[in-house]
Amino acid sequence: MKKQEKTNVMRILDQKKIPYESYTYDSTEAISGMEVATVLGQNPKQVFKTLVTVGASKRNYVFVVPVCGELNLKKAAKAVGEKSIEMIKSKELLPLTGYIHGGCSPIGMKKFFTTTIDASANDCDTIIFSGGKIGYQVEVSLEDLRKVISFELQDICD
Repeated sequence: MKKQEKTNVMRILDQKKIPYESYTYDSTEAISGMEVATVLGQNPKQVFKTLVTVGASKRNYVFVVPVCGELNLKKAAKAVGEKSIEMIKSKELLPLTGYIHGGCSPIGMKKFFTTTIDASANDCDTIIFSGGKIGYQVEVSLEDLRKVISFELQDICD
């Protein structure tokens, strides 16, 4: 484990006085969400990944899904009222969100995008997601997450 430093996500949570647990793991490159769950010794149903998409309308959307699941693009499009959606290209992620692939968090993006979290999150007391930097994760309850960002819960996974 590396020395704990604060990410922007953690600073935002601190600022809003939101309790959270933080985790770090040694990696300088993006690893799969399942690998993150394994490294942290956490249930993959509780560890979530943040995906950024673009709809047919050219609007961007954020979807937060368990690392053990796959985003269903048809369900996701329906959830946000789009005809279709697709993942944005990796090179578009940083200029759009301020985050790089593997370190994207639903908290602290350059601007807020409509965010949908898979309904399976309701089955967890807390969810774990990127702390905004590769190697950093934060664990927060949905109730507390609502104090920081607004989101809908929908069935968006296969």
